[in-house]
Amino acid sequence: MGKVQEAQARMQKAQENLVNITETAEMGAGMVQVTVNGKKQIIDINIDPEIITSENKEMIQDLIIAATNKALENIEPKVKAELQNSTSDLIPNIPGFDISNFMK
Repeated sequence: MGKVQEAQARMQKAQENLVNITETAEMGAGMVQVTVNGKKQIIDINIDPEIITSENKEMIQDLIIAATNKALENIEPKVKAELQNSTSDLIPNIPGFDISNFMK
């Protein structure tokens, strides 16, 4: 039972640490950059000031959406690795078993 409690404590700590894992994606040759953290929260959006005009509104919106989706997709392996590393000596590495499914 002690191992289960230790695994739960480590998992909680790993989940809290996910805010420190970040991924930045860019679209439009760097015109828009979006950074997300391991909790899948947007923490920064950078837009090249040269493209900010009312005529470019739809393009900018599309670039933000695309960059956000790409960053969220790219952060997923980092999140899984962090969670697996935090419990690697307590929970065996079973092929097909995804520890990230136990996140809150």
